[in-house]
Parts: sequence; C-alpha cells; structure tokens
Amino acid sequence: MRNHTRRTTRIATAVAVAGALGLGLAACGSDDDSAKSGSGDSDKALVVAASPTPHADILKYVQDHLAAKDGLKLKVKEVTDYVTPNTATQDGSVDANFFQHKPYLDDFNKKNGTDLVPVTAVHLEPLGAYSHKVKSLDALKKGATVALPNDATNEARALKLLESNGLITLKSGAGDDATPSDIAKNPKNISFKELEAAQVPRSLDDVDAAVVNGNYAVETGLKPAKDALVLEKAKDNPYANLLVVKDGKENDPRVKKLAKLLHSPEVKKFIEDKYEGSVIPAF
Repeated sequence: MRNHTRRTTRIATAVAVAGALGLGLAACGSDDDSAKSGSGDSDKALVVAASPTPHADILKYVQDHLAAKDGLKLKVKEVTDYVTPNTATQDGSVDANFFQHKPYLDDFNKKNGTDLVPVTAVHLEPLGAYSHKVKSLDALKKGATVALPNDATNEARALKLLESNGLITLKSGAGDDATPSDIAKNPKNISFKELEAAQVPRSLDDVDAAVVNGNYAVETGLKPAKDALVLEKAKDNPYANLLVVKDGKENDPRVKKLAKLLHSPEVKKFIEDKYEGSVIPAF
C-alpha cells in the first residue's frame, strides 16, 4: 500500500525528471515552438498544455472555430501525464494548462511549492468504475482486485465513489488524500492495484474492475455514460476541470479571451454533442 510519503516522493521525483528532460510535448498548433509566451503580448500565441482528450479537443475547437475572430492566437500542446503541465506552467515554458480539478491543483501546490491558480472551470469528467468481467459492483467476488489511479486526489475520489456505491466504508474524516489504508470496512476483502491514471483503463483485462478518470476512459474508447458500472453525479461535484495559470497571469488579455471563449455557447454545444454526457459543461 502506498502511503502519503511515498506519494510525495513520487511527485517530487517526477518534477525533477520533468525539469531535467524539459517538455516532451506534442504541438497541435503552430510549428513555432521557440518562444515562451509569458509576457502577455497579444501578438504572441497563448501556449496551453493539455491532456489529449477532452481538453486538447476542446481547445482545438476554440483554435479552429473561435480564436481568430476574437483576435486570439492559440497553440495547444498535448501532455499525457499529470505533472509536466504544472511544472511547465510554473517555469513559463507554457502560459497555461488545462487538465486538472481544484483538489489536485491544491495538493500539487502544497507539495511542490508552486503558485498556480485557477482561472475558470470548464467541464466535468465523471469518474467511473468499469469492468470487463462483471456487470455490477455487487457482482464482484470476495478477494477481487480493483485498480485505482494513484495520484493523491484522484485516488481519494475513486475510493469515495466506491464508498458511495456500498463497496467499502472509509474511516471518519478521510479526506481528499485518502488511500486504501483509510478504509474502515471492506466486506468483500477487495485488493487495490494503484496505477498511474493513464494506465488504469489498460488494466481492465488484468483486474476485476477499475476506477477510471473520464478523460482516459474516453481516450481509450470507453463511453462513461453507457459503459460505467457506476458514475459520479454532476450535482455539487468539486472536480470540474480548470484553466490554470501561474499566479499573476490571470489578467493576461490572452488568458481572459480564452476563458471567455471556453464559456461560449459554441463550446458548450461542442462538448454536449461530441461527448454525449461523458463530459459535462461546468458553466
């Protein structure tokens, strides 16, 4: 079982690796990757690091259909992990990122001494439990194995989903950094396999069930609204995904333009039509 210290060490190590290797990001906009766009100069492209699905998809919709007429130059860089976008935003390699919810951002800032801030909430990706072997959580046998995302807030979020559906009971006071060690009751003696979030959906053939982040579910061909055994509810959900910048860049005119476009009726319709309930607008 992974404890709080091990998790902190892993994030710190990942930050060091990200810093040493630089940005291994795939550009989805202009081919000019040479300039840092930290000045707020409206003539420069706003560079945003984003998870491929749905974040980069949403940004590319803005880039292709809305940005030019609003005078915004936008460059999207796809990132497949949950550390590099924040370290890159902090050091100015990119201007903003779009991949995370507030509990994860708060946890990252606390553990890494960063000063990243949310600009606006854009959408919710409901976390869901999936299985290739059973049709319901109730059908899991004693001693079954369930895979979980291993980053701090998403692991707690996954455990809370399982608790709300009767599979486990967490200890009183278990918060946004809960781990399997915080389970008070586990009547089916479930074993938990903790994996990097992107790897969880790929484990479905090897485990009895898995709790998968919405973006990785969609990216691997799962349809949360249809395929999930159980799915998070949208009402009062604190896990809406955010446009994030380094503290002080909220007033960058380019950031303000992007935030406005991300809340446009066109983007809302794009999200609703493309994802059919698997991704939900948060505005």
